[in-house]
Amino acid sequence: MNSSIQDGGLLLLRVVPSGIMMTHGWPKFQRLLDQWGSEEGVKFFDFMGLGPEISLILTVLAELVAPALLIVGLQTRLAAIPAAFTMGVAAFVVHGSDPLGDKELALLYMVCFAAVAALGGGRWSVDRLLEKA
Repeated sequence: MNSSIQDGGLLLLRVVPSGIMMTHGWPKFQRLLDQWGSEEGVKFFDFMGLGPEISLILTVLAELVAPALLIVGLQTRLAAIPAAFTMGVAAFVVHGSDPLGDKELALLYMVCFAAVAALGGGRWSVDRLLEKA
């Protein structure tokens, strides 16, 4: 396969799901800012007893910060891991008993981010630029 086509595919696999994922992460970031220190406290899924605050912080990192790194291709493989893991938690824990239609988006994100973790950022990434420097 032509390497430019392959690198273009990796770019699409990094940028499109990450950009869309950030539309989920941004409202969670705003929720964190609004609820942090409020009288009611942070309302969010409590993953493994970490508490809603820590769970929401980790989710914001996975849905906002990690995708931003993926878009530019910086620390690509490492950044894809929390994004994939968080989508696995969403699909199998938060929506575990829900029908497939309610968790299919999380599964799709999980697979995309897992593929990026396995494949890396490709030629059109900051990672590649740093390799050459």
